[in-house]
Amino acid sequence: QVKLVESGGDSAQAGGSLTLACVASGYIIESTSMVWFRQTPGNLREGVAAINKDDDTLYDDSVRGRFTISRDNAKNILYLQMDSLKPEDTGLYSCGAAEYSGSWLSLRFHSYSYWGQGTQVTVSS
Repeated sequence: QVKLVESGGDSAQAGGSLTLACVASGYIIESTSMVWFRQTPGNLREGVAAINKDDDTLYDDSVRGRFTISRDNAKNILYLQMDSLKPEDTGLYSCGAAEYSGSWLSLRFHSYSYWGQGTQVTVSS
């Protein structure tokens, strides 16, 4: 059974940093594509960053240059390093994992089959 558990969400000041982690069990993160999504207070669901099995990455324009997606294959953990935070980064951040292996990259929600419950990030000005 695939399980994804996020942590690291917190309240932060604008300009600050947070690191989110997504621990996977029943699933090998090294071999496939994974993504970070966020759901905003306005209930908008946005793909933030994705990584494929070749460690290629893809970022939404709103976070490019400020966020970094990475993973520790030995620990089976996906990370999202968030720097230069802005109030508009506020949201519930969830990690997603693809069901099948591949070298593709996507920020589309329906490209992924497995999801965690999310961790809340709140950025104040």
